[in-house]
Amino acid sequence: MQLNQVTFTVQKPIDPADESYQIGFVVEGLYGSDARYYHLMGVDDRMLTGRYQLIPAQAHVDVHLPWFSRGGLDAKAGILLGAMGVETLDPTTRPFYTLSYTSEYSSPFEHLGALFTWHARPGVDVTVGVDTGNQTTFGRGDPNDEAAGYFGVTLGGLAGGKLTITQLSRIGPEDAIRSLGKSANGSMRYWNDIDVAYALNDRVSLTGEVNYVHDEGLRADAESVVGFAAFQVTPVLTFNARAEVYRDNTGLLVTSFPGDTGYMQSFRGGAVPSLAAPATTYGALTLGVTYKPAIGHGIHVFQIRPEIRFDRSLNGTTPFNDNRTQSMFTFGADATMGF
Repeated sequence: MQLNQVTFTVQKPIDPADESYQIGFVVEGLYGSDARYYHLMGVDDRMLTGRYQLIPAQAHVDVHLPWFSRGGLDAKAGILLGAMGVETLDPTTRPFYTLSYTSEYSSPFEHLGALFTWHARPGVDVTVGVDTGNQTTFGRGDPNDEAAGYFGVTLGGLAGGKLTITQLSRIGPEDAIRSLGKSANGSMRYWNDIDVAYALNDRVSLTGEVNYVHDEGLRADAESVVGFAAFQVTPVLTFNARAEVYRDNTGLLVTSFPGDTGYMQSFRGGAVPSLAAPATTYGALTLGVTYKPAIGHGIHVFQIRPEIRFDRSLNGTTPFNDNRTQSMFTFGADATMGF
Protein backbone atom coordinates (compact mmCIF):
# COMPACT_ATOMS: atom_id res chain seq x y z
CA MET A 1 0.00 0.00 0.00
CA GLN A 2 1.26 3.48 -0.79
CA LEU A 3 0.12 7.09 -0.73
CA ASN A 4 -0.11 8.25 -4.35
CA GLN A 5 -1.43 11.76 -3.85
CA VAL A 6 -2.50 14.25 -1.25
CA THR A 7 -3.50 17.46 -3.00
CA PHE A 8 -4.52 20.86 -1.74
CA THR A 9 -6.15 23.25 -4.20
CA VAL A 10 -7.10 26.90 -3.97
CA GLN A 11 -8.79 28.38 -7.02
CA LYS A 12 -10.99 31.11 -8.39
CA PRO A 13 -12.34 29.53 -11.59
CA ILE A 14 -13.37 31.30 -14.77
CA ASP A 15 -17.14 31.12 -15.40
CA PRO A 16 -17.59 29.82 -18.99
CA ALA A 17 -21.10 31.32 -19.12
CA ASP A 18 -19.82 34.83 -18.38
CA GLU A 19 -18.70 36.60 -21.57
CA SER A 20 -17.21 39.64 -19.82
CA TYR A 21 -13.61 40.22 -18.71
CA GLN A 22 -12.63 37.79 -15.95
CA ILE A 23 -9.53 36.88 -13.97
CA GLY A 24 -8.96 33.76 -11.88
CA PHE A 25 -6.25 31.46 -10.64
CA VAL A 26 -5.39 27.90 -9.64
CA VAL A 27 -2.80 26.86 -7.05
CA GLU A 28 -2.46 23.13 -6.39
CA GLY A 29 0.16 21.35 -4.32
CA LEU A 30 0.68 17.58 -4.44
CA TYR A 31 2.53 15.27 -2.05
CA GLY A 32 2.98 11.53 -2.61
CA SER A 33 4.60 8.89 -4.79
CA ASP A 34 3.11 10.34 -8.02
CA ALA A 35 5.13 13.52 -7.54
CA ARG A 36 8.34 11.65 -8.51
CA TYR A 37 7.33 11.87 -12.16
CA TYR A 38 5.71 15.32 -12.39
CA HIS A 39 8.56 17.61 -11.31
CA LEU A 40 9.63 20.80 -13.03
CA MET A 41 13.42 20.87 -13.30
CA GLY A 42 14.89 23.87 -11.54
CA VAL A 43 11.82 24.35 -9.34
CA ASP A 44 11.12 21.30 -7.16
CA ASP A 45 13.06 18.32 -8.56
CA ARG A 46 15.64 18.41 -5.73
CA MET A 47 13.26 19.32 -2.91
CA LEU A 48 12.71 15.75 -1.62
CA THR A 49 14.42 12.56 -2.75
CA GLY A 50 12.43 9.78 -1.06
CA ARG A 51 9.51 7.83 -2.44
CA TYR A 52 7.09 10.53 -1.32
CA GLN A 53 7.89 13.88 -2.88
CA LEU A 54 6.32 17.32 -3.19
CA ILE A 55 5.43 19.41 -6.27
CA PRO A 56 3.38 22.44 -7.24
CA ALA A 57 1.12 20.54 -9.65
CA GLN A 58 -0.45 23.78 -10.89
CA ALA A 59 0.11 27.47 -10.22
CA HIS A 60 -1.34 29.69 -12.94
CA VAL A 61 -3.29 32.88 -13.52
CA ASP A 62 -6.36 32.53 -15.76
CA VAL A 63 -8.07 35.26 -17.75
CA HIS A 64 -11.04 35.46 -20.07
CA LEU A 65 -10.93 38.17 -22.71
CA PRO A 66 -14.04 38.98 -24.81
CA TRP A 67 -11.95 39.39 -27.96
CA PHE A 68 -12.07 38.23 -31.60
CA SER A 69 -15.39 36.34 -31.32
CA ARG A 70 -18.47 36.01 -29.15
CA GLY A 71 -16.86 33.14 -27.20
CA GLY A 72 -13.72 35.19 -26.60
CA LEU A 73 -10.23 34.08 -25.63
CA ASP A 74 -9.16 32.12 -22.53
CA ALA A 75 -5.53 32.31 -21.41
CA LYS A 76 -3.56 30.82 -18.55
CA ALA A 77 0.07 31.35 -17.63
CA GLY A 78 2.33 29.77 -15.04
CA ILE A 79 2.86 26.14 -14.06
CA LEU A 80 0.50 24.13 -16.24
CA LEU A 81 -0.37 20.45 -16.49
CA GLY A 82 0.23 18.88 -19.90
CA ALA A 83 -2.65 19.60 -22.25
CA MET A 84 -2.46 16.45 -24.38
CA GLY A 85 -4.24 13.12 -24.02
CA VAL A 86 -7.22 11.50 -22.35
CA GLU A 87 -5.89 10.48 -18.93
CA THR A 88 -4.93 13.12 -16.39
CA LEU A 89 -2.97 13.43 -13.14
CA ASP A 90 -6.21 13.88 -11.19
CA PRO A 91 -7.50 10.36 -10.30
CA THR A 92 -11.10 11.57 -10.11
CA THR A 93 -11.15 12.44 -13.83
CA ARG A 94 -9.78 9.19 -15.27
CA PRO A 95 -11.31 5.70 -15.23
CA PHE A 96 -8.32 3.63 -14.05
CA TYR A 97 -5.68 3.61 -11.37
CA THR A 98 -2.96 2.64 -13.85
CA LEU A 99 -2.11 4.70 -16.92
CA SER A 100 -1.98 3.59 -20.53
CA TYR A 101 1.38 3.40 -22.29
CA THR A 102 0.30 6.42 -24.34
CA SER A 103 -0.32 8.55 -21.26
CA GLU A 104 2.83 7.42 -19.50
CA TYR A 105 5.36 7.51 -22.37
CA SER A 106 3.90 9.61 -25.21
CA SER A 107 2.18 12.53 -23.46
CA PRO A 108 3.87 15.56 -21.82
CA PHE A 109 3.32 15.95 -18.07
CA GLU A 110 3.94 19.54 -16.91
CA HIS A 111 5.09 22.91 -18.24
CA LEU A 112 6.07 26.43 -17.37
CA GLY A 113 4.47 28.69 -19.95
CA ALA A 114 1.19 29.96 -21.36
CA LEU A 115 -1.76 28.34 -23.12
CA PHE A 116 -4.44 30.15 -25.12
CA THR A 117 -7.83 28.83 -26.22
CA TRP A 118 -9.85 30.87 -28.69
CA HIS A 119 -13.54 29.98 -28.85
CA ALA A 120 -13.75 30.82 -32.55
CA ARG A 121 -17.40 29.84 -32.92
CA PRO A 122 -19.84 27.52 -31.13
CA GLY A 123 -18.29 24.06 -31.17
CA VAL A 124 -14.89 25.21 -32.49
CA ASP A 125 -11.96 25.98 -30.16
CA VAL A 126 -8.44 26.76 -31.34
CA THR A 127 -5.53 26.13 -28.93
CA VAL A 128 -1.96 27.49 -29.07
CA GLY A 129 0.71 27.64 -26.39
CA VAL A 130 4.38 28.23 -25.69
CA ASP A 131 6.52 26.95 -22.83
CA THR A 132 10.09 26.12 -21.81
CA GLY A 133 9.68 22.40 -22.54
CA ASN A 134 8.22 19.29 -20.98
CA GLN A 135 8.99 19.40 -17.23
CA THR A 136 11.71 22.03 -17.66
CA THR A 137 12.11 25.70 -16.76
CA PHE A 138 14.98 28.19 -17.25
CA GLY A 139 18.75 28.17 -16.77
CA ARG A 140 19.98 24.96 -15.15
CA GLY A 141 16.38 23.78 -15.12
CA ASP A 142 16.34 23.62 -18.93
CA PRO A 143 18.38 20.80 -20.54
CA ASN A 144 18.44 22.75 -23.84
CA ASP A 145 18.12 26.40 -24.82
CA GLU A 146 14.92 26.43 -26.89
CA ALA A 147 11.19 26.72 -26.27
CA ALA A 148 8.38 24.37 -27.31
CA GLY A 149 4.67 24.77 -27.83
CA TYR A 150 1.21 23.41 -28.64
CA PHE A 151 -1.29 23.98 -31.41
CA GLY A 152 -4.58 22.26 -32.20
CA VAL A 153 -8.33 22.42 -32.52
CA THR A 154 -11.38 20.98 -30.74
CA LEU A 155 -14.66 20.30 -32.53
CA GLY A 156 -17.55 19.87 -30.11
CA GLY A 157 -21.29 19.47 -30.35
CA LEU A 158 -21.07 17.05 -33.28
CA ALA A 159 -23.63 14.29 -33.91
CA GLY A 160 -26.30 16.10 -31.97
CA GLY A 161 -23.96 17.01 -29.14
CA LYS A 162 -22.74 13.45 -28.57
CA LEU A 163 -19.36 13.67 -30.33
CA THR A 164 -16.23 15.70 -29.53
CA ILE A 165 -12.94 15.52 -31.46
CA THR A 166 -9.71 17.09 -30.20
CA GLN A 167 -6.50 17.28 -32.22
CA LEU A 168 -3.42 18.60 -30.44
CA SER A 169 0.17 18.71 -31.62
CA ARG A 170 3.36 19.83 -29.92
CA ILE A 171 6.77 20.70 -31.37
CA GLY A 172 10.05 21.58 -29.70
CA PRO A 173 13.44 20.21 -28.62
CA GLU A 174 13.21 18.06 -25.49
CA ASP A 175 16.60 16.32 -25.28
CA ALA A 176 19.53 17.44 -23.15
CA ILE A 177 22.64 19.24 -24.40
CA ARG A 178 24.54 17.11 -21.92
CA SER A 179 23.56 14.04 -23.97
CA LEU A 180 23.50 15.35 -27.56
CA GLY A 181 25.67 18.48 -27.47
CA LYS A 182 24.48 21.68 -29.13
CA SER A 183 22.49 19.67 -31.65
CA ALA A 184 19.92 19.22 -28.87
CA ASN A 185 18.69 22.77 -29.54
CA GLY A 186 17.65 21.86 -33.07
CA SER A 187 16.57 18.26 -32.58
CA MET A 188 12.81 18.43 -32.53
CA ARG A 189 10.34 16.17 -30.81
CA TYR A 190 6.98 15.97 -32.56
CA TRP A 191 3.98 14.94 -30.45
CA ASN A 192 0.63 14.36 -32.16
CA ASP A 193 -2.60 13.26 -30.52
CA ILE A 194 -6.23 12.89 -31.60
CA ASP A 195 -8.98 12.16 -29.06
CA VAL A 196 -12.53 11.19 -30.01
CA ALA A 197 -15.25 11.04 -27.33
CA TYR A 198 -18.75 9.75 -28.10
CA ALA A 199 -21.69 9.44 -25.71
CA LEU A 200 -23.66 6.49 -27.06
CA ASN A 201 -26.46 7.17 -24.59
CA ASP A 202 -26.89 8.34 -20.99
CA ARG A 203 -25.12 5.25 -19.64
CA VAL A 204 -22.50 4.27 -22.24
CA SER A 205 -19.59 6.38 -23.46
CA LEU A 206 -16.76 5.51 -25.83
CA THR A 207 -13.39 7.27 -26.17
CA GLY A 208 -10.57 6.67 -28.64
CA GLU A 209 -7.06 8.08 -28.78
CA VAL A 210 -4.46 7.92 -31.57
CA ASN A 211 -0.94 9.13 -30.80
CA TYR A 212 2.34 9.47 -32.66
CA VAL A 213 5.67 10.76 -31.27
CA HIS A 214 8.95 11.23 -33.15
CA ASP A 215 12.20 12.43 -31.56
CA GLU A 216 14.93 13.57 -33.97
CA GLY A 217 17.67 13.60 -31.33
CA LEU A 218 17.02 10.11 -30.02
CA ARG A 219 16.06 8.85 -33.48
CA ALA A 220 13.09 7.25 -31.80
CA ASP A 221 9.38 7.13 -32.43
CA ALA A 222 6.23 5.44 -31.18
CA GLU A 223 2.66 5.11 -32.36
CA SER A 224 -0.35 3.90 -30.43
CA VAL A 225 -4.11 3.44 -30.39
CA VAL A 226 -6.15 3.35 -27.17
CA GLY A 227 -9.85 2.68 -26.72
CA PHE A 228 -11.96 3.29 -23.60
CA ALA A 229 -15.50 2.19 -22.80
CA ALA A 230 -17.58 3.13 -19.76
CA PHE A 231 -20.93 1.61 -18.80
CA GLN A 232 -22.82 3.11 -15.87
CA VAL A 233 -24.42 0.08 -14.26
CA THR A 234 -26.06 2.09 -11.47
CA PRO A 235 -25.78 5.74 -10.41
CA VAL A 236 -22.83 4.80 -8.16
CA LEU A 237 -21.20 1.94 -10.10
CA THR A 238 -19.46 2.16 -13.49
CA PHE A 239 -17.76 -0.62 -15.44
CA ASN A 240 -14.67 0.50 -17.39
CA ALA A 241 -12.60 -1.17 -20.10
CA ARG A 242 -9.41 -0.03 -21.85
CA ALA A 243 -7.59 -1.69 -24.76
CA GLU A 244 -4.31 -0.45 -26.24
CA VAL A 245 -1.69 -1.29 -28.82
CA TYR A 246 1.55 0.67 -28.42
CA ARG A 247 4.57 0.31 -30.70
CA ASP A 248 7.95 1.52 -29.37
CA ASN A 249 10.03 1.30 -32.54
CA THR A 250 13.45 1.56 -30.88
CA GLY A 251 12.95 0.53 -27.26
CA LEU A 252 14.04 4.01 -26.09
CA LEU A 253 10.67 5.44 -25.04
CA VAL A 254 9.25 2.72 -22.77
CA THR A 255 11.79 3.00 -19.97
CA SER A 256 11.45 2.49 -16.22
CA PHE A 257 13.66 3.93 -13.49
CA PRO A 258 14.04 1.91 -10.26
CA GLY A 259 15.31 4.85 -8.22
CA ASP A 260 13.04 7.51 -6.76
CA THR A 261 14.96 10.30 -8.52
CA GLY A 262 16.04 8.42 -11.66
CA TYR A 263 13.28 9.73 -13.91
CA MET A 264 14.16 13.38 -13.38
CA GLN A 265 17.90 12.70 -13.49
CA SER A 266 17.39 11.29 -16.97
CA PHE A 267 16.02 14.70 -18.06
CA ARG A 268 19.38 16.27 -17.26
CA GLY A 269 21.12 13.80 -19.55
CA GLY A 270 22.87 11.88 -16.79
CA ALA A 271 23.48 8.14 -16.76
CA VAL A 272 21.04 6.53 -14.29
CA PRO A 273 19.94 2.93 -13.69
CA SER A 274 17.01 2.08 -15.94
CA LEU A 275 15.05 -0.84 -17.33
CA ALA A 276 14.13 -1.05 -21.02
CA ALA A 277 13.33 -3.62 -23.68
CA PRO A 278 14.16 -3.94 -27.39
CA ALA A 279 11.75 -2.55 -29.96
CA THR A 280 8.38 -3.91 -28.81
CA THR A 281 4.73 -3.80 -29.76
CA TYR A 282 2.81 -3.77 -26.49
CA GLY A 283 -0.78 -4.93 -26.12
CA ALA A 284 -2.71 -4.14 -22.96
CA LEU A 285 -6.25 -4.83 -21.73
CA THR A 286 -7.56 -3.34 -18.49
CA LEU A 287 -10.93 -4.02 -16.84
CA GLY A 288 -12.22 -2.32 -13.73
CA VAL A 289 -15.11 -0.79 -11.85
CA THR A 290 -15.53 2.57 -10.18
CA TYR A 291 -17.69 2.63 -7.05
CA LYS A 292 -18.58 6.24 -6.26
CA PRO A 293 -21.28 6.62 -3.60
CA ALA A 294 -22.51 9.94 -2.23
CA ILE A 295 -21.37 9.86 1.40
CA GLY A 296 -22.05 13.42 2.49
CA HIS A 297 -20.85 14.73 5.87
CA GLY A 298 -18.39 17.07 4.15
CA ILE A 299 -16.97 14.37 1.84
CA HIS A 300 -17.53 15.59 -1.71
CA VAL A 301 -15.74 12.76 -3.52
CA PHE A 302 -15.33 9.13 -2.52
CA GLN A 303 -14.44 6.37 -4.98
CA ILE A 304 -12.92 2.89 -4.99
CA ARG A 305 -11.44 1.46 -8.22
CA PRO A 306 -10.33 -2.18 -8.38
CA GLU A 307 -8.86 -3.29 -11.71
CA ILE A 308 -7.18 -6.19 -13.48
CA ARG A 309 -4.71 -5.59 -16.29
CA PHE A 310 -3.01 -7.90 -18.79
CA ASP A 311 0.05 -6.74 -20.75
CA ARG A 312 1.75 -8.74 -23.47
CA SER A 313 4.47 -8.25 -26.06
CA LEU A 314 2.92 -8.82 -29.48
CA ASN A 315 6.22 -9.34 -31.30
CA GLY A 316 7.89 -11.98 -29.14
CA THR A 317 10.13 -9.83 -26.91
CA THR A 318 10.23 -10.30 -23.12
CA PRO A 319 9.88 -6.80 -21.63
CA PHE A 320 8.24 -7.70 -18.30
CA ASN A 321 9.49 -8.88 -14.91
CA ASP A 322 13.08 -7.74 -15.43
CA ASN A 323 13.01 -8.76 -19.10
CA ARG A 324 12.16 -12.39 -18.31
CA THR A 325 8.56 -12.78 -19.51
CA GLN A 326 6.49 -11.96 -22.57
CA SER A 327 3.33 -11.10 -20.59
CA MET A 328 2.21 -9.92 -17.17
CA PHE A 329 -0.96 -9.71 -15.08
CA THR A 330 -1.46 -6.80 -12.68
CA PHE A 331 -4.13 -6.61 -9.97
CA GLY A 332 -4.62 -3.29 -8.23
CA ALA A 333 -7.02 -0.90 -6.58
CA ASP A 334 -7.08 2.58 -5.18
CA ALA A 335 -9.36 4.72 -3.04
CA THR A 336 -9.87 8.47 -3.43
CA MET A 337 -11.46 10.88 -0.98
CA GLY A 338 -12.04 14.59 -1.52
CA PHE A 339 -13.27 17.35 0.79
